[in-house]
Amino acid sequence: MGEAMTRSFAPISCEGDVLAATFDAAPGATALLIVSGGNEIRSGAHAGMAQLALRISAAGFPVLRYDRRGIGESSGQNKGFLGSAAEIAAAAQFLRREHQIKRIVAFGNCDAATALALFGPDAGLDGYILANPWVIESVVDRAADEPTLSSAAIRSRYWDRIRNPRTIVDLVSGKIDIKKLLKGLRQASRSEGNSSLSLRLRDALSGVQSDCLILVAKRDTTARAFLAAWNSQDFATTRNNAAITLASLDSASHSFADVDARQWLTEKILDGLRSA
Repeated sequence: MGEAMTRSFAPISCEGDVLAATFDAAPGATALLIVSGGNEIRSGAHAGMAQLALRISAAGFPVLRYDRRGIGESSGQNKGFLGSAAEIAAAAQFLRREHQIKRIVAFGNCDAATALALFGPDAGLDGYILANPWVIESVVDRAADEPTLSSAAIRSRYWDRIRNPRTIVDLVSGKIDIKKLLKGLRQASRSEGNSSLSLRLRDALSGVQSDCLILVAKRDTTARAFLAAWNSQDFATTRNNAAITLASLDSASHSFADVDARQWLTEKILDGLRSA
């Protein structure tokens, strides 16, 4: 009976447009705000965010998730994650005004995590759970649609492959493309600094004062790129920010889709909400 009674559609006004949102009610005064990554609708891939919202609300915390402008059922123009400050602020204001929420912890995966770090303070958020933050800035090979990774991230990926005995078998059998392997090794040998986006994220995280939990699936490509930046000298001061905690899971699942990763993510989010 729970879903029919507690889940409702919640239109949110945002600079003359309307955000299509879903609210999962619960008795708590601390709420989870879910911000979708990429151009994903609020239900998430394979309804993953909708299911997450049910698990969190069943534990006593209200949950709000919405479609960014120009995505799904929301009106307006899609300005991408770097143009989503107004949506984050409107959603937070809606929770406080319409549902008397006292504290808001926001969760985002991939570029939504980066958007929350950049724009969350202006929206008055009380806590952050940032999964696999996006620091990859451009595309090198448009035909193959391969994102530009730092050499450190590429080295991490290839080191895992080299340690795997199966790699030799795949090389001999032709399952691994030698040309692509050599291209990757050349990229891994480069020495370059962090992207301007990663430095922008660094500056935002350095100024975070509310509790900020960063979650990484450490074998995910996006997480590797973030960790390469995080462990660089550029992020030395940020790593010392006492408000930030980093937790990693030995998984390649970007969206924490398998059973173990899903349970780990849920537990981490509930820990963050309980401590808010």
